[in-house]
Amino acid sequence: MDVRLLNHTPDPERAIAAAARLCYAPVGAAELLEQMSDQAVRRVLKTIITSGHTSALEHASYTFAIDGVSRALTHQLVRHRLASYNQQSQRYVTYESEPSFVVPPVIEADLTASEAFASATQAAFDAYRILLDAGVPAEDARYVLPNAMETKIVVTMNVRELLHFLDLRCCKRAQWEIRELALEMLALAESTAPYIFLDAGASCRRGPCREGKMTCGDPYPKAAKRE
Repeated sequence: MDVRLLNHTPDPERAIAAAARLCYAPVGAAELLEQMSDQAVRRVLKTIITSGHTSALEHASYTFAIDGVSRALTHQLVRHRLASYNQQSQRYVTYESEPSFVVPPVIEADLTASEAFASATQAAFDAYRILLDAGVPAEDARYVLPNAMETKIVVTMNVRELLHFLDLRCCKRAQWEIRELALEMLALAESTAPYIFLDAGASCRRGPCREGKMTCGDPYPKAAKRE
């Protein structure tokens, strides 16, 4: 898995604070962006985050390039509907040589399971090649390809949706591959806006686990208090 932060709103914390402060200021957002002190920015951010009035978080966004993940992962990822996606197309991209497959660790660790997995994915790709050679369009031949095939996708989320995504997918009960992705995205984002992402991630970083009886029983360490 290769996750890269392609782009994000410049100075996202200040941009969000200026948008939030505008509701109560006699001057415009452009002036607020320039004039607000760092302390004032943090005060505004603390107010909107702790109060739950988080619509202003939508004024900053992040774009990630994600390579080497499975289609099983991207099928989960695109369920987060308040985001924008562009994914490598199996309709227009054909595979002339053996493609890569994502192998779940639990399968990789078991010889019998690993052999069965390799046999199944090889058979699927062999069938795909036979269909292409027979003149079947790639858009139809792709029907035999498995969820394990590696793919590439670009995703853009505003900060509000990104925090929601991290809350759900950093959880240790999330599927292993998308959890790995979420943790990578959090690591890339938190250095750009450390105050906003101070306690981002699974709910157990901020308080009780939201999973109730389904809790994993192994919470993450609590995040630092928001000052």
